[in-house]
Formats: sequence, structure tokens, C-alpha cells
Amino acid sequence: MRFQLTARTGHPDFLDLPWNRPLVDWTDERLVEVARGLHRHVVRFVNLAGTVYALKELRPRLAEREYRLLRHLAEESLPVVDVVGVVSGRATARGEPLDAILMTRHLPYALPYRALFARARMPDVRRHLLDALAGLLVRLHLAGFFWGDCSLSNSLFRRDAGALAAYLVDAETAELHYQLTNGQRLHDLEIAQHNIAGELLDVQAELGLDVGLDPLATSEELAERYAGLWSELTREETFAPDERYRVDARLRRLNELGFDVEEVQLVSVDGGYQLRLSPRVVEPGHHRRRLLSMTGLDVQENQARRLLNDLAHYRAQRQDEEGPLPDPVIAYRWMTEVFERAIAQVPSDLRGKREPAELFHELLEHKYLRSQAAGRDIGLVEATRSYVEKVLRYHPDERGVFAD
Repeated sequence: MRFQLTARTGHPDFLDLPWNRPLVDWTDERLVEVARGLHRHVVRFVNLAGTVYALKELRPRLAEREYRLLRHLAEESLPVVDVVGVVSGRATARGEPLDAILMTRHLPYALPYRALFARARMPDVRRHLLDALAGLLVRLHLAGFFWGDCSLSNSLFRRDAGALAAYLVDAETAELHYQLTNGQRLHDLEIAQHNIAGELLDVQAELGLDVGLDPLATSEELAERYAGLWSELTREETFAPDERYRVDARLRRLNELGFDVEEVQLVSVDGGYQLRLSPRVVEPGHHRRRLLSMTGLDVQENQARRLLNDLAHYRAQRQDEEGPLPDPVIAYRWMTEVFERAIAQVPSDLRGKREPAELFHELLEHKYLRSQAAGRDIGLVEATRSYVEKVLRYHPDERGVFAD
């Protein structure tokens, strides 16, 4: 076989795959079917050593370009699929040239939007989809990234403490700039609106479901949510000398939205100061990074916020009983006495239904509701037993979201 493989370390070598055949003709026993969105190119999935990889066949120049773009976005800690490598210079046994293949790691627990409507049993899917996609587009634009084909099909969604987190999975039409102009941003948003309206119309026709939404109105609402988030992140704000607390209030709001600010600029103006935040130094992941540094858990942003709240509650309890304790001690004891103990209570055959952080979030929510109904704290042991038998056992398995 003739081909050139460029791949990141930490993955199988991929050398024994049939690179001398068009992807559509592959019959390898390691091929698997997973729930997926719509693609203009041939996309197949292969299971190697327990990890599922997505293989997409496209022209060599596009494959190389998308590989570089996805790597750049990942290095900027933006929510994109994990690009693994690209295979170019392929040819058949007769020497006929073949298109290149881009390889990405299939995102565990990821759901295409059709699966969310058809089987995910999630209340208010429409609102969660809009929030997730608007947040993803804003983050990409802050990084100078023009998507060019933002759509539900080009995204994957993961549960995030009752909400959804959106990930970019297709960057064929994308462009990277130092900073986007307003015209570029609005053009990208217009493309997203057009794509999403069409996709939602397809969902209604294909699934025969009354998903309770107007496709055109929904696409317009995406633009409204995008505009609101963009304004909150980038608008300039003027305050009087005795209103400096408003700087802290603004930063807190951004943290609640899932963004950090590493640098602020205060400019003197008549009667006060003007606060400016540069879009290029606003990054997502405040709670996620904090939880990772404290516990080693790498989870979604809303999950991290919920787990940190529980850790804070645990800290307050321990300090009341034992006095102040160092952060590393508190974090270690919470991990072993609360988080890991709760996960261990879940039967092994049910743990694949949710990733651990989402499972723990749902467990805390169940404990809160049961305690509220009982008028007392029912405790984590009783809550876990109830959650497993009354809730988790009836959830679909989402570890791989394999197609039926």
C-alpha cells in the first residue's frame, strides 16, 4: 500500500487499516455504527483497542487544512473534537489516487442533535441546544475563528449538569483570523441561522415528531442569544470612582457564564472609569480548571460548578467539626469520602449510562428533591439507592451511543 500518515502520539498506529480502498468500500470487522449527524463526505467509525475513531474522506488539501485548524482550536482549549491524524497520498492497488482521510477520536457520551430529539429524554431540548450552540459560536468568534458552516449537524452535544455542552466536529469551511470584524461575525451567524432552520424542518419531517418549536423562530432566537452573550462579554462599561465594586460584579457574571478574564483595562474618563475587556483574553473554563487543579477531575463546566458547590458544602461541614483544613486535604477527603464512594455504590452494569461527573450531578439533584419532599436531609447513601433504582436504571446507555 502507498500512503502517508501524520498522527499524534498516544493512539494506535493505524497501519493495518485498508488505506488502499475507498472508505465507502471498507469491510473491516472493526468498523462500528454510531449515532451521527449528516455529512457531505463519507464518514465511517472504527473501534481500535476500545477507542472509537471517526474517519472522514475528503480532498487532501482540505484534510490537511482541517487537521491544522482543529489542532489549533484544541491548543486554545476550545470545545472541539480530538483530531488524531490525517492519511494522504493514498492510492488503490492499481495506482489510482484516492482522497485523504481525516481521523478524529469519537467524543464519548456525545449526542448528535437528532438523538437528542428522538431518544435522549431531555426536557426543553430546544432551549439547551440554543444555549449550547450560541455559547460555542461566541467562543469561536472570540478566538478569531470564522466557522463558515455552523450547524447542528456539524456539532456534537454532551450533557453538562442538566444542560448541554456543544463541540465543533467539522471545520472544512473555517478560517482563522487574528480578530473577526463585525461583518464576519454577523455573516457567520446568518449562515448558522439558515442551516439550523433547515435542519429543524428536517427533524420534524424525518422523525414525525411534534418537537414543539418553530424552526424559523428558533433560528432567530439563536441570533438573539448570541447577541446577548457577545454583548455581555465585550461591551464597555463606565462607572463612577465610588462604584468600583461593579468591576467585580461584571467579572462574577462572566464567570457564571463559563468565562474567565485574565486581563482588564480601566480607562479614565470624565467623572469615572471605563472598563474594557478584550475578547481575545476571555476564555472559558473557570470552574473546570479549578476543579481539575483541586481534584484531578476533568469534567464539563457546569458539572465542575456543581461539584465545586458540593465540595464547598463538605468543607463547611468539616471545618465546623474539625476546624480549618488545607485545601489539598479537603479535596482529597471529598474525593474519597463523597464522590468516589457514591460512584462505587452504583452497580457496575449501570455506570455506562452516564459519565461519572454527570451521574454525580444527577444524584445530587435527586437527593435535593427527595430531601425537599421528605422535609429532611435523606443522606447520600439513601439518595444513591433511590436514584439507582428509580432513575438511572431506566436511562439509555450513552457511553457510545451506538446506532440501533
